[in-house]
Amino acid sequence: MPDKNAFLIGAPSAVNSPCINICCLNEQDVCLGCWRSLDEIKNWRQVDDATRQDFLSNAKQRRQAAK
Repeated sequence: MPDKNAFLIGAPSAVNSPCINICCLNEQDVCLGCWRSLDEIKNWRQVDDATRQDFLSNAKQRRQAAK
């Protein structure tokens, strides 16, 4: 029986991806659709919800700074 406390890659999450299918990276490897960094996008499925919230906060700050 698997450990119920083990983190499952791709497991359901309370934090949904902000992807809006407008995937275009700028010179800093930040997506101009969701404003996540390339590393944040690549790691999204492997991290927990707290880290995903951090990613969303980072993306919000990037979006606001770009205005």
